[in-house]
Amino acid sequence: SFLLFFFFPVIVFLCIMITVISGSNRVGSNSLRIAKLYEAHLKKQSEACQLLSLEEVNMSIRNDEFLKAEEKYLKGATKFILVVPEYNGSYSGILKLMIDNSDVNPCWNFKKVLLVGVSTGRAGNIRGMEHLTGSLLHIKMQVYHNRLPISMVHTLFDEAGNASLLLDTIVDQHVSEYLKF
Repeated sequence: SFLLFFFFPVIVFLCIMITVISGSNRVGSNSLRIAKLYEAHLKKQSEACQLLSLEEVNMSIRNDEFLKAEEKYLKGATKFILVVPEYNGSYSGILKLMIDNSDVNPCWNFKKVLLVGVSTGRAGNIRGMEHLTGSLLHIKMQVYHNRLPISMVHTLFDEAGNASLLLDTIVDQHVSEYLKF
């Protein structure tokens, strides 16, 4: 019993994994840029995390590639950060397809999720995050209350691809808050 008491915190620490998902399969998307920024801030705070880019992994067909990714990125995660691009006033079909194709109970049920809306317009995909929130609550996820809409995302990076100081500061604070959830 002494060894269990001694190693239990280590075991719990090793089990916590945050998956950051870029919700677009478009090559070079702003969603992926934002997802990488969140991943960098998680690593800066020494959090175990991984990035799932729907641009790099085909999550639209339940084949071997999907099953491997599902095991690693979805079932293996205890928390998620979903970067949600605006697609026609909602969220992307590829993100919906990934959720619909996955084994809902072990992948999503009772796990925590942070939503980040991304758009080149002025609303930061608020409507899309609302739509997605309803779907995530239906599959028994715990949605963090502070959803961040990022508007005019294309103006928030310099030519070298570096985030503006304002965006970097906001993401750092958002990550810190979410880690307490």
